[in-house]
Amino acid sequence: MLRTRICLAAMLLAAGLHTASAQTAATTEAKPGKIKLTMQKLKDMKTKWAANKPKLKACRAEVKSKGLAGDDRWFYIEECMNKS
Repeated sequence: MLRTRICLAAMLLAAGLHTASAQTAATTEAKPGKIKLTMQKLKDMKTKWAANKPKLKACRAEVKSKGLAGDDRWFYIEECMNKS
């Protein structure tokens, strides 16, 4: 009886570990696509902004005066460039 319980517990533990590793593998596969999409979007935005250099220069000056960095910087420049 005790041996059966130990075997059952071991099987449940092994099944749980297998499920957890399968979930981890699926999560890591999704990340590279998301990063690539973000980088592509950033490249597209830069290309579009290059057409209006004076406005881009003004927006960058505002970003610098506000001390923004990282993603906040890019989101602010995007909003600034979309303003009329």
